[in-house]
Amino acid sequence: MDSVDRSAVTPNKSKSRLARTFAKVLHIRAVTGIAPDDGIQKINSPENVKSNLVKNKSHLQPFDDEDEKLCSRAATEAFVAKLFASVSSVKAAYAQLQYAQSPYDPDGIQTADEMVVSELKNVSELKQCYLKKQIDESSPETTQILAEIQEQKSLLKTYEIMGKKLDSQLKLKDSELTFLREKLEEANKENKLLEKRLNSSGQLSSALDNVHLSSLSPSHFITFVRQTIKSIRSFVRLLISEMESAEWDLDAAASSIEPGVAFWKNSHKCYAFESFVCREMFDGFNQPDFSVSNESLPEQKKRQRVFFERFRELKSVKPMDYLAWKPKSAFAKFCRAKYLTLIHPKMETSLFGNLDQRNLANAGEYPETTFFAAFAEMAKRIWLLHCLALSFKPEASIFQVNKRSRFSEVYMESVSEEAFLSSDGSPESEPRVAFTVFPGFRIGKTAVQCQVYLC
Repeated sequence: MDSVDRSAVTPNKSKSRLARTFAKVLHIRAVTGIAPDDGIQKINSPENVKSNLVKNKSHLQPFDDEDEKLCSRAATEAFVAKLFASVSSVKAAYAQLQYAQSPYDPDGIQTADEMVVSELKNVSELKQCYLKKQIDESSPETTQILAEIQEQKSLLKTYEIMGKKLDSQLKLKDSELTFLREKLEEANKENKLLEKRLNSSGQLSSALDNVHLSSLSPSHFITFVRQTIKSIRSFVRLLISEMESAEWDLDAAASSIEPGVAFWKNSHKCYAFESFVCREMFDGFNQPDFSVSNESLPEQKKRQRVFFERFRELKSVKPMDYLAWKPKSAFAKFCRAKYLTLIHPKMETSLFGNLDQRNLANAGEYPETTFFAAFAEMAKRIWLLHCLALSFKPEASIFQVNKRSRFSEVYMESVSEEAFLSSDGSPESEPRVAFTVFPGFRIGKTAVQCQVYLC
């Protein structure tokens, strides 16, 4: 039974061994020239054996060339990987050198400098190997992997240094921001104190309550100039808000007021509307009959006192109350005339959908609306400025500068600081005037600067 079982199990193995042995024999015979012929061995001559060997070698030659190309390519890729890794190391060392310079770290600078020199030497050695064509590698796959690891480490080190540098810059900016916020708070506190001194319950400054005509000085006039500018800007903000609600194209409107002006910021277009309001409201300011009325004017000697009394009478009264109290006064005529000039009928229809306010003004009445109240407050400030200007001897005169005029700190004040820097961030030597926003004044030898927008 045992012998039968083994014979039943091993036939396949015996056959496979026999087949392999037979194949080897055939191969050897084919190479050496020994081959069976009807059961009789034939031995080739030495010439035939040599011929067969040459034939077999020619069949194996393409495979050897392909292996050589693959090895050469792998060695080149390994060399390139080493080159990129060395360049990344140079960048990391240079970044470390820059970081050590600010704040100044002599030890860090020396260490980083040595690293830069060492990595540059490695790059130089790789260059010489390339020129001498000595880029063969015993194990190119391992070399390439190690080079890629080195490159990633260098990149990581570079990013860490950049992160540290950005953190230090952020801390510096935070400290600067904190300092500027403290200065802003101090400035706001000072402004509030000044406003409390200049204003009383929302009315005009009481600084001139106890001032007589003989003690009037340019500083009093300058105080009211600042108050007037503030009132005009408040009205312009309301006007722009109404225009936005009526879906006006503010860009087109600003361009039509000040054509050809390239604004530094989109928000600066409000200055165009301020210049428009100032031009209309201050038109005729130098004329004694600023109210465009037909009343008889006093003689030159009495004019100062008359206008100063007008100033004192109106300055502490709300404009709408004064208009109701004296609807035919010089201020009422001035207010009516300037409203009809400033607010065009088409503008009023677009903003409010009707001409009710205009019709009331034409009829000698005054609309009780928020818009007209803001206009009346602005008109009051300008009228008082006019009265105060005519109270001086010699009278204060108004002026503005022409477009493209050279900026002068004596006669001008810029409403924006961007014009003082050129496109590359360096100081601009000769900024030019694009338009006058708020006019200036002369009182004897004193000049009150006009506000201008620079291009």
